[in-house]
Amino acid sequence: MNYAEALDFLAALGLEMWRAKLGLDAIATLLKALGEPQQKYPTAIVAGTNGKGSTSAILASILQKAGYRTGLYTSPHLIRVNERIRVDDREISDEDFARRLTEVREVAERLFAHRQLEHLPSFFEYLTAVAFWHFARAGVNFAVLEVGMGGRLDATNVTQPRVALITPVDIDHAEYLGTTRAAIAAEKAGVIKPGQTVVSACENPEAAAVIRRRCQECEANLFETFRFAQLSNLRHVEGQYSFDISLNGDCLTGLTSPLRGRFQVTNAVTALTAAYQLAQQGFHISREAMMEGLRTASWPGRLEVLLPQPLVILDGAHNPAATREVAAFVRENLAGKVVRLIYASMRDKAIGEISRTLFPLAAEVYLSRPAIARAATAEEILAAAEYQPRRVIVQPEPVRALEAACQASAPEDVVLVTGSLYLAGTIKRAVLDGTLQLQKIARPAAG
Repeated sequence: MNYAEALDFLAALGLEMWRAKLGLDAIATLLKALGEPQQKYPTAIVAGTNGKGSTSAILASILQKAGYRTGLYTSPHLIRVNERIRVDDREISDEDFARRLTEVREVAERLFAHRQLEHLPSFFEYLTAVAFWHFARAGVNFAVLEVGMGGRLDATNVTQPRVALITPVDIDHAEYLGTTRAAIAAEKAGVIKPGQTVVSACENPEAAAVIRRRCQECEANLFETFRFAQLSNLRHVEGQYSFDISLNGDCLTGLTSPLRGRFQVTNAVTALTAAYQLAQQGFHISREAMMEGLRTASWPGRLEVLLPQPLVILDGAHNPAATREVAAFVRENLAGKVVRLIYASMRDKAIGEISRTLFPLAAEVYLSRPAIARAATAEEILAAAEYQPRRVIVQPEPVRALEAACQASAPEDVVLVTGSLYLAGTIKRAVLDGTLQLQKIARPAAG
């Protein structure tokens, strides 16, 4: 397959959430036939509800600054599927992606034809196998793996990681993982293996108790960040934080994160604690690598500034916990500003609860709809909303909605785009391909 054919093949598999197959048998069989590429390098695995991507990116950046050729596997992607598979922060090339997927597909179809696989791999299983295979072929000497969904039965959970990280746990994907934080935490805790080092940022009492119990059962070494790491001198400028941290008495001062939001401090501390524990295991990770890795980490689509005047902020928050963090950022850093909200959501998300968090922030709410079947219409959003916006503008096309909001805004106003990763991806794609040129459309409001 060439790259276009590879994309068509993946598209024919259907959306990954709609046809998700949770379980490890298929991915394990496929990887065995590929020669167990996931065993060619040490790994870290990152589970949790929110913050997985940022935490993974920070840890990968630290490892890279420490001199390790580092693989990073994340999901979902904003614009291109290549984003999910990176080596030293460079996306897999189109040619390598097509080549690796072709190789994995050939093996999978042979196994299926010989009845060694009960079913062909899912979208996510194919991509996970491609990532493991590519990392082995690219000669990485460490890989950071973000869990796709859950943990216990997620396709990434086939390695013996040197450290497992668990970010804060909240309600999301309830139809797959359970309707309580305890049930969801049990799925996340499935990445914990016997004797392993575990770093947990989970402070919810119900979820934290589940993680502690799993660690006790596995005789795993648990390091809870709120006990192990002591923060001090926390300060921020326009939502970008700097701080000092003590890790088991070892002090690092003047750390800075380019990622906006107080919640990113939690993610940074989780990644730093994991890097510290890896150093205790013999990995050569210096204090300088930890500080520089954090300083240079990048994670698009999370409180990302697209334009300074009016201030256009893009965030992929799509569940209640993530939107609460967005709202906290707005209240802390943008108090008194006129906010226009561009909002879209998938039908299966908690629109009612999210509306109570986001809609009160906005003078105007622009309801939009990315070009995907799961996306809710404006009518469906308003019917589900538990807080009715003060003023609603319906503009299904996300780019047009953002253009309208910018044109209605004065230079000191704020335009916040959030509610869906698909919405964030649509806007990012339009900015990168030139379809959306914010500098040309932004102007002061009339009068």
